[in-house]
Amino acid sequence: MTLFFYIIIAIITFFAFLHAWAKKEYDLSRTIVINRSREEVYGFVRQLRKQPLWMPWFKRDPEATLKYKETDGKTEASFYWKGNHRVGEGVQRIVKVRKGKVIETKVLFIKPFKVNALTYIGVKEIEPEKTKMVWGVRGYVPFPLTIVSLFYGVDRLLAKRFEEGLKNLKHVLEN
Repeated sequence: MTLFFYIIIAIITFFAFLHAWAKKEYDLSRTIVINRSREEVYGFVRQLRKQPLWMPWFKRDPEATLKYKETDGKTEASFYWKGNHRVGEGVQRIVKVRKGKVIETKVLFIKPFKVNALTYIGVKEIEPEKTKMVWGVRGYVPFPLTIVSLFYGVDRLLAKRFEEGLKNLKHVLEN
């Protein structure tokens, strides 16, 4: 019985050490240049209803349920989604709008696990028909995902999806 107790304490200590050592906050972003005016790019990306046209997660379950509230593209506009196990369930709400420049949304993932994140999109005119866009996410990794993130971090999980989404967006807006 004593050996069993020491093994349990060792396992708990090991996981506590991993959790303490793990990075708990993240900020991931990707950038692309789109050959359209800043107004066109911003007008498109601020609309929650247009996200299925370019964000890669929606391709994982085209039959996902999407419900929208409030005036799209404005503060407090939101949408709820519920899809298969690859899409999960959650709510996204616009929390900040700086017209023609920045939009921030709060995302709450309900399933497969609860996570809060802040997404942001910023646009800047480089030339009259050339816009630089930054798409990013920042948040806090809760326990026990902190331990998982040591082996399969947020960069590995999201970076390719962000790059794919930006390529999709560029294709949609330029064609």
